[in-house]
Amino acid sequence: MFGKLFGKFSKDLGIDLGTANTLVYIRNEGIVINEPSVVAVNQKTSQVVAIGEEAKRMIGRTPGHIVAVRPLVAGVISDFEVTAEMLTYFIRKVHSSSAKLFARPRIVIGIPSGITEVERRAVRDAAYNAGAREVYLIEEPMAAAIGIRLPVQDPIGNMIIDVGGGTTDIAVISLGGIVVSRSLRIAGDAFNDDIINYARDEFKLLVGERTAEDIKIAVGSVWKTNEVLEGMLRGRDLVTGLPREILVTDADIRVALSKSVKSLVEAVKATIEDTPPELVSDIMHRGIVLVGGGALIRGLNKLLEKETKIPVYLAEDPLTTVVRGTGIVIENIDALRSILLEDESELPPQ
Repeated sequence: MFGKLFGKFSKDLGIDLGTANTLVYIRNEGIVINEPSVVAVNQKTSQVVAIGEEAKRMIGRTPGHIVAVRPLVAGVISDFEVTAEMLTYFIRKVHSSSAKLFARPRIVIGIPSGITEVERRAVRDAAYNAGAREVYLIEEPMAAAIGIRLPVQDPIGNMIIDVGGGTTDIAVISLGGIVVSRSLRIAGDAFNDDIINYARDEFKLLVGERTAEDIKIAVGSVWKTNEVLEGMLRGRDLVTGLPREILVTDADIRVALSKSVKSLVEAVKATIEDTPPELVSDIMHRGIVLVGGGALIRGLNKLLEKETKIPVYLAEDPLTTVVRGTGIVIENIDALRSILLEDESELPPQ
């Protein structure tokens, strides 16, 4: 009886619980939320002050007792209670005020391919604590492949590279399963750290995370072109302690990112080396697909194509591929149940 009552008031959800952004898909409606995975907490009272876009605007601008934190690090929950609060906020946000009390949705959540069973359990528990009725987990590369309509259940090799905020997942998929995969902590956040370190070492300039991300988006590239991109990098001079700004180009950012990008390329090559020959043949014919926000950095597809000798394509709207995949799964849960990490959802913790 209660299941029918909850089902009546609840909306089934697909969630991309990302390190940088959380996206929510409502069954039969589409993507309704795309907000930063950031929570502002008052350390004096342990109360949540803001979540999502509002909290992100507070990063680096709050008094000492208010801290804007990311409850997920490299796709893994680092603060369980704050993650549950964030999920609760998003679940309630998509339900009308009259339905919030009875909202107990079924949820499909995308998670990185390399996390442990303990870390998976933490995601499930956080979702149950946020009010979920049933929780299903799917690996992000699989969700992304479904989101861009790759034939994942056919006996065909599909290779996908998901460059997110905290992790990059590289996977070869065939017959509804991941045949070979690698997960590495080199992605958008690592690129930001590279720019921060480069500015400190080369220019004696201290810049913040938001500034590094903005300059990465504005002029960042990993492939040299005839076009020269320039942007102003603003921060604090480490010598004088005063504000200073410098002009940086795409060439500077390529140097800053070179070590991380090289590690990413090597991981892609190693994954191809571990792939069965028949599937490699399929991938050479069909190409590799890039998804995720980090895949938007200029020239990454061209660099990977040069290094692997395989065509590399950037997916349409790469930021939303994972959440679109979770949405397709929640709309076809019975037909696609076999590709989930659990055949059936586990009972919530007692």
